[in-house]
Amino acid sequence: MLNQRIMGILVFPAYDRPVFEGFLLMADSTAHLIVGVDDDFRVRECLASLLESAGLFFVVFASAEEFLRSGKLAAAGCLITDVRMPGMNGIELQHQVRSERPELPCIFVSGHFNEETREMAVAGGAFALMDKPFDPEALLQTLHQAMQDSALD
Repeated sequence: MLNQRIMGILVFPAYDRPVFEGFLLMADSTAHLIVGVDDDFRVRECLASLLESAGLFFVVFASAEEFLRSGKLAAAGCLITDVRMPGMNGIELQHQVRSERPELPCIFVSGHFNEETREMAVAGGAFALMDKPFDPEALLQTLHQAMQDSALD
């Protein structure tokens, strides 16, 4: 395990501690599951490594369909997804998720944005759109903000 517990507080060696001290201990003191969906194995591995190094609870899936079948939607605190994937794409996934969990923040991380895709993602309530390759620190900051904002709703 990449993090340690000291007096009940997680210590995050790879990233700035103040950013993450309150991350898991939100206003309701519950842990939130971060869900990543991307068909590219390397991106899933990178995302998993980043989230693990930050001490976050997460699960990654290779497809939107796999995620929806998993039953993890109810426990999700934030969704990070690609736009272009075989089968159900990220915009379709966002639409499906919004029908069941309209408050769930959705962050798109993709190398395939165009004007139409951006407009659809924003119209669907996307919290953020980030280009691949993504900056790990920027993604963690965005994730932190999304989780804080959703905890206030």
